[in-house]
Amino acid sequence: MPDDEKILIESITSPHHTERVNKAKYMAMRHALLAALPEQAPGLTVAEANIAILPHLSEVEFPGGAKAGWWLKAVQLDLEAKRIIQRGPGTPVRLFKCP
Repeated sequence: MPDDEKILIESITSPHHTERVNKAKYMAMRHALLAALPEQAPGLTVAEANIAILPHLSEVEFPGGAKAGWWLKAVQLDLEAKRIIQRGPGTPVRLFKCP
């Protein structure tokens, strides 16, 4: 996949707004996040997810975990908008896969 290939993402917090981002980085983070998140509530906090994704991250796309925080948030909001993952009630935000 070329380094400049883009993918269109959404955000659950900004309906009807889309952003074009690097597809390889998006897909690498998507894989890592979905591998780390549990199937059921209560799920992981975003801070816990940030740690849980590390063993699943591509060293090619995120050497040493570089820039993983921004990509985690972007992918999280996109997957929530697409109803692939969801938030549990209350605070802090806890994430888990949709049934």
